[in-house]
Amino acid sequence: MARSAAMLNAAIYDAESSYQLRWKGKITSEAYIHAEKYAGILEGPDEEERVIGRTAYNILLKLYGKNQTQFLDAKFRERFGTEPTEFDILDVTVVNKMVTQMMDARNGDGSDDDRVYAGTFEPGAWRPTSYPDMPDPSCAQHSQAVTPYWGLVKPFALTSGSQFRPDTPGLYGTYEKLLASDAYKAQVEAARSAGADKPTAKTPVVNRTATQEAAAWFWANDLDGTYKPPGQLLQATRDIATVRGLNTYQNARLFALVSIALADAGIAVRDVKYLTAIDLWRPVSAIREGGLDPEWKPLLKNQKGVNVTPCFPAWASGHATFGAAWAGILQRYFDNDAIAFDLTTDEPQSPVKKRHFESFSSAARDDAYSRVWLGVHFPWDAEDGIKLGDQVAGYVFTTKLRRL
Repeated sequence: MARSAAMLNAAIYDAESSYQLRWKGKITSEAYIHAEKYAGILEGPDEEERVIGRTAYNILLKLYGKNQTQFLDAKFRERFGTEPTEFDILDVTVVNKMVTQMMDARNGDGSDDDRVYAGTFEPGAWRPTSYPDMPDPSCAQHSQAVTPYWGLVKPFALTSGSQFRPDTPGLYGTYEKLLASDAYKAQVEAARSAGADKPTAKTPVVNRTATQEAAAWFWANDLDGTYKPPGQLLQATRDIATVRGLNTYQNARLFALVSIALADAGIAVRDVKYLTAIDLWRPVSAIREGGLDPEWKPLLKNQKGVNVTPCFPAWASGHATFGAAWAGILQRYFDNDAIAFDLTTDEPQSPVKKRHFESFSSAARDDAYSRVWLGVHFPWDAEDGIKLGDQVAGYVFTTKLRRL
């Protein structure tokens, strides 16, 4: 999702920049790939919207046309009142060039690597999280681990997925040293206490407030049918941009920056999860198989009420990395962190659908620690994700779409 959004919004930004060059005489920030000062004698009706809309449609058609052509066609008609297949001179002069340059840039980027994960059952190492009392057929064997080689995908801005790779808990070097450390034991106890679904004989107290539990579900978006973390953050970007009154060109740049940062955050965090010395097991494995509590379950459940855990290693947190990358771009774009705003969720199990925040960083931190309260992450997963995401945002903002 994050890769698709980056391709979509970066192509839209270059298309909008092309329009600005043709009819406004200049652009105020550099193109992502290339802005075309295309041919034209007079500006056509709704030309800016046509350039953007037809670029968006054709990128999405390339990405999802195999199964979603009818859906995309219907959305185009709803938005523009015309058929996307109708001839439009803008396809020839600019749109096809924007689409082609983006598809060419991402061709062979490694996103189609379908190799499966070959893990071990060494204590501390990630393993499937399906148990008899919490069955999850989608995570019953190592080979079902999700996108184990995504950390090798070509980034949109970073030099590599490992550019900002954090140290902990990888600094311990081996699972044996990690599990013997006091820091690890404290992490497990924090996750055990804050993330339990309910008290058990060996975990009699759940140390989580009602507000924290609401946050856990508000940010979840783990299940199919939700818009997942990238979608929630793009919706948040839309809400904030609307309130701030950004114009079309400003919007195009903001969405491109956010989307590029989210895409690279996804690559960077997958590098940490799979391509370091420590592919850390989830709290449910640490607590159960570490002998602390064989009945412990995370708060996270699927819509059938079965407790589940995402099917990939814990460290670092993807939600935390995405959230911090998003917040880092918004802080830098508006040159201000202390901007109040509301966020929404489409998580069906969330008790609240809207929450208020006083800053971008506070929302990112809430997002990060929601995963601890949901029982699927350790605190250092959240902290390292926050740091990683902000580093990604800083690099994206200072190297791409820079002010001219």
